[in-house]
Amino acid sequence: MSKIIAVLCNYELLPERVGGMDYFFWQFDKKCKENNIQVDWFFPNPAAHGSYPDLNIHSSNTENVEKNFLTFLKQNKTGYSHIITHFLELCTPFFAAAKQLSKAEIIVVDHNPRPINGYPFAKKIKKKIKGLLYSKYIDTFVGVSDYTANELVKDFGAPIKNKIQVIHNGIFLEAIQERKTRKEIHPSFLTASHLRESKGIQDLIQAVFLLPNAIKAAIVIDVYGDGPYRKTLEDQVFRLGLEHCFHFMGSSSHLKSIYCQYDYMLQPTHMECFSLSILESLAANVPVITTNVGGNEEAIINTVNGYIFKAKDVPALTTLLAEVYLGTKKMDLNTRIDVEKRFSLGKMVEQHFLIVTGNPFSLQNSERVITNNKVK
Repeated sequence: MSKIIAVLCNYELLPERVGGMDYFFWQFDKKCKENNIQVDWFFPNPAAHGSYPDLNIHSSNTENVEKNFLTFLKQNKTGYSHIITHFLELCTPFFAAAKQLSKAEIIVVDHNPRPINGYPFAKKIKKKIKGLLYSKYIDTFVGVSDYTANELVKDFGAPIKNKIQVIHNGIFLEAIQERKTRKEIHPSFLTASHLRESKGIQDLIQAVFLLPNAIKAAIVIDVYGDGPYRKTLEDQVFRLGLEHCFHFMGSSSHLKSIYCQYDYMLQPTHMECFSLSILESLAANVPVITTNVGGNEEAIINTVNGYIFKAKDVPALTTLLAEVYLGTKKMDLNTRIDVEKRFSLGKMVEQHFLIVTGNPFSLQNSERVITNNKVK
């Protein structure tokens, strides 16, 4: 092998939750092998579903991923050319330790959403200090959206500007079934997300409660996903007498064949980084109604492939729902074609691979330049 790289992912491998990142891991590993590059994967747990048996996985089990990797590095002294992290906290002592034990280039991928009103002042100061102490051990920061790139500079300071690349998440279109026609009047709706407060499903429930009685009596929204906020949401639905409007479907490993059964997806989230569920919905030719947070507006063009409203603006969501349900607002675009051009998994894999091979695309070439803490 000409190169060997390590990829650390604080990402639990679950057969009932196979998403866009799973497909990325499989395709990235395949791309590397085709080019004589070995990948050692460090996950919290082993897996036997999908293409995971083809990956060389070192699971941490009871240890955290970082500690397991450092132990492995000390014991094996593997000559990694690159260490890549996904879903790990950035600018921590781990990166100093990894750099001291290895001559590898360290690449961190930031998938983390930020609070809608930003971090508390004390946390902002803490992040700036961490950036000052530990960002020097990181060679490249990868943001999964322009929004993320800007937030990285806010978090860790201006000195990291020149280390930032933007690689949008991409999706494996072949796995997603496409909707061929769309109802203009009385469309069907789904929402698909982890059920926690920051996903804003409580706003959607309140918005439905405010609809005119004729619409409220007929509209149905299927909620896919599970999480710690489910009971609170079910209680809210019961309290408002909306049991006929909301069906809690639980988690599903078949969402890629489910999106196409609906006309619109609703995602009233309060915080987002760059949503794979939005891309998957668009790939199924299902437009998305979502909020103006995170990287949502990089995927959704208002009135073209979906509708944007201000996060937590329940009356605005109520108005949008009524207009879409009655057909006064409607979508004509085949959103799958647009996603294929802008957010394919192949494009994402190729851009990550270019960094590993020492030929990273430039921010200028990708038409993203950070100026005054903003991506242009």
